[in-house]
Amino acid sequence: WSLPLLALIGAGTGMALLALIAGRTSSDAAGGAGGGIALFTLAGLMIASLAGALTALAITLAPNPFALSEIVMWLNGALTDRSWREVMLAAPLVAAGIAVLMLAARSLDALTLGEDAARSMGLNPARLLVLLVIGVGLTVGAGVAVAGIIGFVGLVVPHLVRPLTDRLPSSLIGPSALAGACLVLAADSIVRVLPLVTELRLGIALSLIGAPFFGWLLIRMRRGRL
Repeated sequence: WSLPLLALIGAGTGMALLALIAGRTSSDAAGGAGGGIALFTLAGLMIASLAGALTALAITLAPNPFALSEIVMWLNGALTDRSWREVMLAAPLVAAGIAVLMLAARSLDALTLGEDAARSMGLNPARLLVLLVIGVGLTVGAGVAVAGIIGFVGLVVPHLVRPLTDRLPSSLIGPSALAGACLVLAADSIVRVLPLVTELRLGIALSLIGAPFFGWLLIRMRRGRL
């Protein structure tokens, strides 16, 4: 239990810091400073960079090879050896996060028109960003805590689901969650049966596939096809 619990504590700390920054940057933008979303994004990158540095420090200071191997395995992400105990640990947090995101869904639709337009409709961008940080932090933090880092699912899946919906953010939350779960389960089933000397970690496999696919999506978006 120590690894997922400490991961949840780390996720909560990062979530609280980002929520605080989200409120301040949106308040500054409302006061004329502008660039609230850009500042919020840069703050997220800063926190991610700090977390990466702390992770590298933990690897460097690992007390023995077994601890180092455990850290590296968790960083690569996998569903191997996970049981209902991990599910019971993550499920309440994931459910709470989804509830928060659904609460903010309609407001998120308004935010796609821009912060100024959203304010003219009575929306408080600072409050919305805080809700989004809490919702995403709970769901992603719980998932990463029990399964490790499995990248590109959240970047690729919404683009695959969008043509099947009305393209509004509120319509993507539920289908994206279900499609993402199906993708992870399918990929995990495939990597388990690959004829390799050692089992390929799920996080590595999805990153190898997801990175070029996301690059292709960016090219299509640049050409105006998405």
